[in-house]
Amino acid sequence: MELYIGNMHWSPSGRTLTKDAAEIKNLGFNCIRMPVSPQTLDDTDPQGRGSALKNAESERIEGAFTALKATIKACADAGLYVLLDLHSCSNYVGWRAGRIDARPPYVDATRPQYDFKREDCSCAATGNPSTVTRIQAYDETKWLADLKKLAGLGKELNVDNIMGIDIFNEPWDYSWNEWKILIDKAYEAISSINPNILIFAQGIGGTNGNQDGTPDTKNDTPHGNPASNPNWGENLYEVQFNPPTMPKSKLVFSPHCYGPAVCTQPMFADLDAQPECAGLVEDAFGDAKCQIVINPKNLEPGWHEHFGYLRALGYAICIGEFGGNMDWPNKSEARHQQRYSYLKDKTTDEQWQKAFVDYCIREGITNSFYWSINPESADTYGIFKSPYDPQSNPGGWGTWGAVDTRKTSLLEKLWNAPDVENPGHAGVITAKHSAINSGIKCRVSSSGMITYTLPKASVVSAKLYDVNGRLHSVISNQKLDAGSHSISRTQLNAVPGSYVLVLNAGDAMHKQMIYLTK
Repeated sequence: MELYIGNMHWSPSGRTLTKDAAEIKNLGFNCIRMPVSPQTLDDTDPQGRGSALKNAESERIEGAFTALKATIKACADAGLYVLLDLHSCSNYVGWRAGRIDARPPYVDATRPQYDFKREDCSCAATGNPSTVTRIQAYDETKWLADLKKLAGLGKELNVDNIMGIDIFNEPWDYSWNEWKILIDKAYEAISSINPNILIFAQGIGGTNGNQDGTPDTKNDTPHGNPASNPNWGENLYEVQFNPPTMPKSKLVFSPHCYGPAVCTQPMFADLDAQPECAGLVEDAFGDAKCQIVINPKNLEPGWHEHFGYLRALGYAICIGEFGGNMDWPNKSEARHQQRYSYLKDKTTDEQWQKAFVDYCIREGITNSFYWSINPESADTYGIFKSPYDPQSNPGGWGTWGAVDTRKTSLLEKLWNAPDVENPGHAGVITAKHSAINSGIKCRVSSSGMITYTLPKASVVSAKLYDVNGRLHSVISNQKLDAGSHSISRTQLNAVPGSYVLVLNAGDAMHKQMIYLTK
């Protein structure tokens, strides 16, 4: 959305809201995450009216808020739920905003070959740099008022398909404590209008304080192993130490995760072959000619520390965004095609998506939102293909084509995955330990009690490692009879966090990542 009916209607293709909703439902989706900005909620905003409207004339709806309501109703008629996502502090600043009152400089301020920089716009009323000539002032009071307005739409429209509100998109520029406080305030505001709606809260990022008016004093944000750099919105590492106070039954944590088509990261490199790639991201990664090798052993420990462990604490998790451009970098912006032309393997984003789905299945995280339905997002494209190509066919922008069955097949695998018995403690692969289960059945309770069953009498060695493969402790080394045995939480002698448990019993071995609570 973000002020007008989206890109699917930019060209006069004959598509309608009714047809779109029915087609999306028939593909197997049951819910749409709908990004909006504060300006979407104002029918008088000039960018949602008249000549500013971008969509095809036959499908134009005057007034952004009116268009949003029409879309919600079309989804309700098709049997689709809606998650309303307050996606930015400003439709103009858009995805760059990492906080409610975001100010320049933004991350794309010095991006080469890019025509859509926003250094002239700020969501802060004060403390702006000299580049700012347009202020769309936003603050906590306005944000809470907008959340209340969204919470009341179900009653206003007489629909029951608004299942939740994603309270702010990718709040990567907050510290965890700042964001945790805002989560609780959002709950109070929303529940005062609609006590039955779910609160979706994303994670934060790897640094904070970039957009608070003091860009020279940004801080690192804890996220576990420093080598696993979180995507914007992915980092929920500190929940284990400082959780929100709102009811757990109303809270859904909703991390965002992406592969190389969105952001190249050091976890995607083979650091044994190219140690110089450590710590490099995006343009610096490409300029150093870092090859991309998608290895789950380098990825899964980070996912587990950032959000997967929350399943062991009983939290609901729904991936708020994942996806990507499976044809990257060949079909991408010119700057990406040029920068990454050296890559030996140009199927790595598809590999990343498959690895991520496999991880989610093992952790029992099968609820997700795939970005995106429409194909114009330059770094992910969409569920629907498009004839658009930034080099060979720029005139194809805004046209939907056939369904990309590579993506729908991957999603069907996720949707049809069976339930897991031990979420939060699944057989996660780590750099030093592959997940192995050979004859020993093992389970970890919510209190940290480990119960395992031996197929025969054996000398059992039980060891605990950190996620980097360093030995933490030897728990036991003794001969035990066949049958069930247990290790208490106190025997583990470990602070809360993620570990790898290794059990050896004769010719049988079991390895799995576990999360230990207090």
